[in-house]
Amino acid sequence: MTRALAVSFEPYGQLHFLAAGGRDYAPGDKVLYPSEGGLEVAVVAWCGEADIGGGVPTCAGPATAADVARDEEHQLRRARGEQVARALIRRHGLDMKLLAVDYLDDDGEGNRLTVVYYQAPERVDFRALLGDLVRALRTRIDLRQVGDRDATRLLGGVGMCGRSLCCASHLRTLDPVSLRLARSQDRGSHGTQHIGACGRPACCLRFEQDAYEDFHARAPRMGAAVTTPDGPGRVVGYQVPLDAIIVAGPGGERTSCPLGRVCPAGAASQSPRRNQARQRERRHDDQET
Repeated sequence: MTRALAVSFEPYGQLHFLAAGGRDYAPGDKVLYPSEGGLEVAVVAWCGEADIGGGVPTCAGPATAADVARDEEHQLRRARGEQVARALIRRHGLDMKLLAVDYLDDDGEGNRLTVVYYQAPERVDFRALLGDLVRALRTRIDLRQVGDRDATRLLGGVGMCGRSLCCASHLRTLDPVSLRLARSQDRGSHGTQHIGACGRPACCLRFEQDAYEDFHARAPRMGAAVTTPDGPGRVVGYQVPLDAIIVAGPGGERTSCPLGRVCPAGAASQSPRRNQARQRERRHDDQET
């Protein structure tokens, strides 16, 4: 376990992890994050012991007043760059949507760099736009077209759960998501219950799948006869986040019962063949993905 920090560059923005580097920090502290473009100011959102693995950078120390002033200047440059880019896109009549503008003091070659992220339904000839951007902003310009998932990650928002989007908060990579996961989590492969804000299968389907597989491996099958502290009944539903099942009694009354309080005979009624079939189906769908 390592003393670690979770930091963000914007309020409610994506979290990035750092090794604390032998210093003590508290939530709200401003620290220096070593990035490809140099040291950037970030705010500590969490600190504690965690297994962050290798490849995680080490915090470069607390941010000074000069660092904060430089960061504020960069924010102003980003805001101006966004205004200029929007105006030039309209002037050139290009069918492209501006998403974000980033500014780097050093692009790795000692040059200042402005990165412009955009979406477009098809290929865009932005040669004239690029020249105008270079003259207006007086930096190197990197125009980057991104897909739906990366665009949503840049813009941020609120998911169907009422919390900040996973891709814009804590997810470090955007892994492929199979529709099989929606079926195994009782969300159905049709409709909108499994669709994220980007219009693609929701990222939470993948990182919550382990919890669903563990639950179904321990839970009795649907319709199985079980005995609970409230008496006998049959399984009519699952409450995976609560680690519980819904049991219908002899009179039709329904109660929620923690999985750990269901009798062993009911829990053992889960079919091993069903588990094996589910694992085969998962391997097949992952290969297709």
